[in-house]
Amino acid sequence: MSTQTELGWAGCTAVERDPQRVSGAWVFRGTRVPVAALFENLEDGISLAEFVELFPGVTQEQARSVLEHAARSTAAAVA
Repeated sequence: MSTQTELGWAGCTAVERDPQRVSGAWVFRGTRVPVAALFENLEDGISLAEFVELFPGVTQEQARSVLEHAARSTAAAVA
């Protein structure tokens, strides 16, 4: 997903990346759930609460943090 690759995720404490896990994709900290899964599921109409239920280990706080980081990063890029 382009959102995942365009944003600087290093500044978001809710995520991490390890080249040895999940092909080096950004994942929710402490999980193997890719950040891209959040955006893909939201695009498919899944609510934030449903996403957290579907992906054990991801907290609602982490998901909100990722969305807030994406919003701030996108706004900064547009400004």
